[in-house]
Amino acid sequence: MAGAVTERELGGHMSLMEHLIELRSRLIKCFIAVAVGAVAGWLLYKPVLSLLTDPLRQLADDPDISKTFISLDPLEQFMLRIKMSTYLGIALAMPVLLWQLWAFIAPGLYQNERRYAGLFVGSASVLFVMGASIAYFTLPQALGFLQSVGGDDVQYQYTTESYITLILYMMLAFGVGFQFPIVVVFLQIIGLVEPAQLARFRRFAVVIIFIVAAVITPSADPISLVALAIPMVVFYEISILIGRLVLRRRRRSAA
Repeated sequence: MAGAVTERELGGHMSLMEHLIELRSRLIKCFIAVAVGAVAGWLLYKPVLSLLTDPLRQLADDPDISKTFISLDPLEQFMLRIKMSTYLGIALAMPVLLWQLWAFIAPGLYQNERRYAGLFVGSASVLFVMGASIAYFTLPQALGFLQSVGGDDVQYQYTTESYITLILYMMLAFGVGFQFPIVVVFLQIIGLVEPAQLARFRRFAVVIIFIVAAVITPSADPISLVALAIPMVVFYEISILIGRLVLRRRRRSAA
């Protein structure tokens, strides 16, 4: 038994059944965390809805844009509240979800790699909030561009469902996109890629980043595309620097 514990501590292998049991346990904890967050999201629906409609109210000075919503379905508001509560539950439970993800992959890592758990959860949570915030604050410009495409002969009035779904998807897309440096740094930590390889791949990476940003941006407008792609390019460069620091420290430790 002691030998088995030592092997796990050194980054040994788990059996398939152990992996399945571990995965079930982590998923149950994630589900409970999201459920608790969703209950809080249901109670916070009104203030969050008011906050999310601020970008639309910023455009309300335009006579062609209405700051009020219309409803085309009796069930629309109820279903929207359920959807928003679920998204809020995921957002509020994000630190727990990230911690459970790390705890699941940690047995496959070496002991010196597991110490990055707190840094992983903390930085991923901060980056998600940063991405969602940028999506929120750039939405008025994105909406202005989208409405300018239709010209001056169009009266703009949205359903709550269409508007809130757009802004939630935008914030989610930006939050997920801002996890990009975490993935790149992690791949360097476990040795799948090296900083020199990433540096040589830089020009192709920039093109791929812009393509991915265009695909995952729900509004498909150029303002949101640039607002997401530029930080990801900067994160790519920062990830290379972090990878070089980690590699240098490893070499010093091995010397």
